[in-house]
Amino acid sequence: MIAIVKSTVLQGLDGQIVEVEVDVSKGLPSFDIVGLPDTSVREAKDRVRAAIKNSGLEFPVRRITVNLAPADLKKEGPIYDLPIAIGILTATEQLLPERSGMFVYLGELSLNGALRSIAGALPNVLAVRDSSLCEVVVPSENAGEAALVEGVNVYPASSLAELAEFLRGERDIPPYKPDLNELLNRDNYDLDFADVKGQQAAKRSMEVAAAGGHNLLMVGSPGSGKTMLARRLPGILPDLTFQESIEVTKIYSLAGLLKPGMPLVVRRPFRTPHHTASTVGLVGGGRTPRPGEISLAHYGVLFLDEMPEFQKDALEALRQPLEDGTVTISRASASLTYPARLMLVGALNPCSCGYHGDSARECTCTPHQVQRYFSRLSGPLLDRIDICIEVPRLPYEDISSGEKPESSASIKERVEAARARQIARFGAEAGNNSSAPSCNARMGSKEVRRYCKLSKAARELIKEAFLRLSLSARSYDRILKVSRTIADLDCSDIIEDFHVAEAVQYRSLDRLYVM
Repeated sequence: MIAIVKSTVLQGLDGQIVEVEVDVSKGLPSFDIVGLPDTSVREAKDRVRAAIKNSGLEFPVRRITVNLAPADLKKEGPIYDLPIAIGILTATEQLLPERSGMFVYLGELSLNGALRSIAGALPNVLAVRDSSLCEVVVPSENAGEAALVEGVNVYPASSLAELAEFLRGERDIPPYKPDLNELLNRDNYDLDFADVKGQQAAKRSMEVAAAGGHNLLMVGSPGSGKTMLARRLPGILPDLTFQESIEVTKIYSLAGLLKPGMPLVVRRPFRTPHHTASTVGLVGGGRTPRPGEISLAHYGVLFLDEMPEFQKDALEALRQPLEDGTVTISRASASLTYPARLMLVGALNPCSCGYHGDSARECTCTPHQVQRYFSRLSGPLLDRIDICIEVPRLPYEDISSGEKPESSASIKERVEAARARQIARFGAEAGNNSSAPSCNARMGSKEVRRYCKLSKAARELIKEAFLRLSLSARSYDRILKVSRTIADLDCSDIIEDFHVAEAVQYRSLDRLYVM
């Protein structure tokens, strides 16, 4: 007898329905799986056999053939354990095909028949919804993230035996309903700018960067507070919208990085890869392309501490994603696109010893060594960074001062007000349509021409800056974008000359020892 049940297959973050065809016929006992399965899928034979027996069900001693259609798509992972088991039980008439055929099945089986959680439950259930199906069975541990998809009934099962009873009508498993209010209850970010004394210029630049979603580079001697500042940046970024949370959760679900009991990512990601990270680790890839750090930082911050110490190839691979907001990984087996709309924050010392230009310690590097240190960051990469600032050594007076610095909450209010002006400017679709800009940093040339209206004095100033600093067309546009953000923080519709002056100051790389 032949039975057909449904499952899914992912290609990156997108998926489609897979038909699991199971044929149980007379002949010498065998168990074959076809349809381009990988090793983990082929190993399902042993897991399924043991799980059925240990669940008090009958495993047929016959010839079993399982086909995963369409056969031209590679099937990976243990999520086919459950649909294969259900197909065998249906083909041997232990379950009714009318009932078992109603659902899409996702899940890994343990040898005792228990269902284990899987990676990628959310994108798989989204594929179910996009295929106009609405009934899906998942392991209980994945119910929270799977139920975030509207229009799909998610049935959580803890074991194969329990699911068999449900399909026979002997047990009731109600669809899982998440408490969205509880999931969206955001705790205050642990790190606060109120803990950072001094560094007013650096704090101002971070406020501007957060308000417009701009990339940021900090240069300063060791211990000046670069990392301390960077770690507090997510605390002043606007909260993720529900749609943004779903997009980020899809990536983390696929990567298997969702925390237990937290099925929805509600905080802006903050990724801090070590400087030994490879190109694949940063941008994604591998034999089966997986998202890298730039995709895990989607709608959040990617912080590269000791930036010149990263591999040059890895840094250069960031150029296209920073410009486009996506990264396409092309391999012989597949070509996949992952989102990468992030803020890049880099930190570096002014030289190899770390004390070039320091007010208290003497630098031991030669001018050639300083130049060689900065040459690890290419001009095209630096051209994609909107704001470059110096983080100087703090004087004793600032450290010992009893004055309480401004908190992240008050800075965040100004940032959110500036972002609200941008959303209103770009239209209601800006937060939901990936092709529309959601912040000033994402404006294209068309939006720059339309929304960056300069006063007469501002036009004269930016013309002079263009000629004196030999700016590229990209640098010109980025100065206009930062100027637009500074004007938004001032609640101004017109970009004035002092807005442009501040933006130009952030582009003056030569003062940060980049010769």
